Amino acid sequence: MGKILIGTSGYSYTDWSGIFYPVDLSSKEFLSYYADLFPFVELNYSYYRMPEKGQLESMMNRVPGNFLFAIKGHRSFTLQRDGDWRSGALNFLQAVDVLLQTERLAAVLLQFPFSFHYSRENRIYLGQLCALMKELPLVIEFRNSEWLLPSVYKELEQRGIGYVITDLPNIQNLPEKDVRTTSDTGYIRFHGRNSESWWSGDSGTRYNYLYSHEELLSWVPDIETIAASVKRLFITFNNHLKGQAIRNARELRLILKKQEHLDLI
Repeated sequence: MGKILIGTSGYSYTDWSGIFYPVDLSSKEFLSYYADLFPFVELNYSYYRMPEKGQLESMMNRVPGNFLFAIKGHRSFTLQRDGDWRSGALNFLQAVDVLLQTERLAAVLLQFPFSFHYSRENRIYLGQLCALMKELPLVIEFRNSEWLLPSVYKELEQRGIGYVITDLPNIQNLPEKDVRTTSDTGYIRFHGRNSESWWSGDSGTRYNYLYSHEELLSWVPDIETIAASVKRLFITFNNHLKGQAIRNARELRLILKKQEHLDLI
């Protein structure tokens, strides 16, 4: 049975002040406070801004030695790629190497948008990107259901790349929940089920959703199945608006604690 680690996508949200963080806590102390309560965090700023080695070293110095970081790949090679995507990928590799060498890297998340269709061109590109980053513990999230194919799963498995299982709104052509693993790393991302704002919302309102106790409870059998086939299972909540990710992460942890056979960190 693999170890289960629960966290959130991002930690530095000003609207968490007074909800999760004490009102008088400086934003510079957010990560240390967070790391006292959670075993890992998914860094998503790296999607918008290229990470730097010094910045990651500073983060590592503010958390316990066993705290882990998952980090999202930069949009220059996942969303807005061009003919020079390799230089962006190499810069990213150089930065995150400090996490890899110190065994603090949980995973590198490559999140591809809905517009990333299952085409020959995109398959070739994805193969090239994964080959370039083969030394990293990669996990891939597809936002278009076209990629949910046996051939894709087989390729991920052969390359040792994890498949990201998502909880998303029930909208046509978005991936439905597909409980499977393709490497020794399991990864689940809870995005909320806000179908009304999914296409029209921004990075906050799109994920404005609070999971009910029953919705989280329904995931327990699937989490048990996934944990039984991996070394580590990372579960992250991306419904960050108004601290909902924190509330749901804590609630799921309490639910899973009752399953005494699970190895919850």
